Amino acid sequence: MPVPPQPHQELQPEPQPEWRPGPRPLPLHLATANLILLTSLAAWPSAKRGLPPWNPAQNPLHDALRASLANLPPEAFSTALAEEAAARLSRFALGIGAYRDHPYRRDAAAEPAPLWQEGSTRLLDYAPDSSAPVLLLAPSLVNRHYVLDLAPGQSLVRYLAQRGLRPLLLDWGAPGEAELAFDLTAYIARLGRALAVARQANGGSPLPLLGYCMGGNLALAAALRCQADVSALALLATPWDFHAGGTHQAELVRHLAPQLVPPLPQPGAAPEPMAVDVLQGFFWALDPLTALKKFTSFTGIAPDSAAAQRFVAMEDWLNDGIPLANAVARECLQGWYGANSPVRGEWLVGGQAVLPGLWRKPALVVLPERDKLVPKPGAEALFHALPGAWRHDAPSGHIGMVVGPRAEAGLWQPLAEWLEGPGGLAP
Repeated sequence: MPVPPQPHQELQPEPQPEWRPGPRPLPLHLATANLILLTSLAAWPSAKRGLPPWNPAQNPLHDALRASLANLPPEAFSTALAEEAAARLSRFALGIGAYRDHPYRRDAAAEPAPLWQEGSTRLLDYAPDSSAPVLLLAPSLVNRHYVLDLAPGQSLVRYLAQRGLRPLLLDWGAPGEAELAFDLTAYIARLGRALAVARQANGGSPLPLLGYCMGGNLALAAALRCQADVSALALLATPWDFHAGGTHQAELVRHLAPQLVPPLPQPGAAPEPMAVDVLQGFFWALDPLTALKKFTSFTGIAPDSAAAQRFVAMEDWLNDGIPLANAVARECLQGWYGANSPVRGEWLVGGQAVLPGLWRKPALVVLPERDKLVPKPGAEALFHALPGAWRHDAPSGHIGMVVGPRAEAGLWQPLAEWLEGPGGLAP
């Protein structure tokens, strides 16, 4: 039975800080840039005598470089190399400074009022008092919900509302006192209660459920437990086989997780969540040079341009992470990444395995072409596990697919057309 919105104390969106903490963790990004660029100086003398055998693919480039330098004075290239390393470090620092000083701030006050709240979780209604068909969107637990409503022109939910739909966006919020003890089953049960509220808003009819990234895993599990409430599933960049296409990621997490996941609490003590900067460290490990490359490039973008605002808005979201409840961190890092439990049929929610093959209603699986966070083969495994699923290959990366300059053509429009067609939402 649908449940009415519960009485609650009003929760306000967290204000954006006047200063920017990112890129997070800043000491790690600074140390990485210095290490990479300055060790080039130390490596060059030995590289002149032949490239180390651990990287034979670079031998042709190295041989061509040696030939081009053959007639230069012995120290000329070393001097040029040192100057270039210093220049790149300088541009990197300038790029970080330009980002941190940029005047753009997201207007959190522009968010709609919540339709429902429970604990730290809010359900934001982007077409209140509308009779339009409802859909519910569930983001990840480790990043803020507003990647789906990032900025003017970068909002999937506002685009869907303009298409004549009524999007309800779930904001998980940072774990409060109750959520610190949550496991994935508890979060999925909360998603089920949000679904009941959404169904009531939809006139009692079942509705589509969309999940992004980790939110797709939660959406799938909730849909299997609440099939009467869900008419269709849309899963965007949702990992399923955690050892496919990114075995180095799985190995890294498997070895680091036991040391980095907070210890189990003592009896009577509150569980300690996994800190944001620890989680950011995992993302850093996927491509340690990302910050160096993108902040160096940012120095070449006009500060008052739309491109600069887009960059800043995305970086603010990336650095506005959420601590992860202790039990959730263990399930995700040790169960999903370590044991690969979802694709093995061993991920249990409420004691029941989450089996995509049991979903018999319409489903759409969206696969970004250039996804570093969720390797495409790992998400593609979910497409093959869902009977009769539709597939859409988005021409972007994990985040650019949702908020990048090609998001409307690459994802928003095809998603809306699927929702209005096979997804069963006719505006």
